[in-house]
Amino acid sequence: MEHYAGIDVSLKLSSVCVRDERGTIVREAKIASEPEALVAWFSACGLKLGLIGLEAGPLSAWLYREMHAAGLPVQLIETRHAHVGLKLMPVKTDRNDARGVAEIMRLGWFRPVHCKSLVAQERRALLAARVVVKTKLHDIAMHLRGQLRTFGLKVGRTTPARFVTRVRELVAGNPTLSLIAEALLTVHAELRRQLAALHKQLLAIAREDPVVRRLMTAPAVGAIVALTYAAAVDDPTRFRASKQVGAYFGLTPRKYQSGETDVDGRISKLGDASVRAVLYEAAHVMLTLPTKGGWLKSWGAKLAKRVGLRRAKVAVARKLAVVLHRMWRDGTDFAFANPRAAA
Repeated sequence: MEHYAGIDVSLKLSSVCVRDERGTIVREAKIASEPEALVAWFSACGLKLGLIGLEAGPLSAWLYREMHAAGLPVQLIETRHAHVGLKLMPVKTDRNDARGVAEIMRLGWFRPVHCKSLVAQERRALLAARVVVKTKLHDIAMHLRGQLRTFGLKVGRTTPARFVTRVRELVAGNPTLSLIAEALLTVHAELRRQLAALHKQLLAIAREDPVVRRLMTAPAVGAIVALTYAAAVDDPTRFRASKQVGAYFGLTPRKYQSGETDVDGRISKLGDASVRAVLYEAAHVMLTLPTKGGWLKSWGAKLAKRVGLRRAKVAVARKLAVVLHRMWRDGTDFAFANPRAAA
């Protein structure tokens, strides 16, 4: 008889529940959230395990890799699917969540989630660190502008290099403002150095990766866009069709149809928000700046005249996600001529 297990992962202790084919609970325990402890516990159970389920999450990805390497039939499941099944329980506890996940695995009411490779996760960590540093750099600059404006001191439009000099000119002669400005400008200067270091590392990775270089042949796709996209997709073969990538990143409209009601809503915004952001930025550059975009830019420009520039940017971002996946799968560079016309 096969058994099905569910794990509710927490930082220190994870709740584990094992059910048999009839749904009867046969084992329950609290185990340290370490792969060695979980592997040892399942090995000591002596039960034939069909599936072991974990909700997708940062800690779950690490546990999944180690447990999968140990030969356990572990599976990451979609968090939204698990939420629908678990919300039926009137009392939410870690123990009940583990029971619910085990039942979901037994019934097969789940969608498996791809666990990204270590290389992809490292690149995503670099990209996320760059975004954090860039955001804090902007926050400090805006804070300085706001504080100085309180005293009637206007920084005005400046370049990044001119910003520091301009602030020091304004606070000269005021000891309190000078102290505040120097403290924040010191942090500002260090953040700029670290941002440059992270950006340099990402450019070096893009230079050495043939897939990223191929993606960069597409219009308005630079190193950051290509790296963000490649790290999020990780394995292009997990999509049966390239058009699925647009929906995977939440760039397709919602649909509500019931009886006589049939409504197409806004885009779903599911999936990786960072990929949506960089694809939208690439579409914005393509449609608003004098860049070479080939058939894709022409298609977006015609669409903008019909539905508006904002919607056209979203449509171009979705189309770009599909095209990049097809380029990756086929091993070809971007074709600036319309492929249908050429055919």
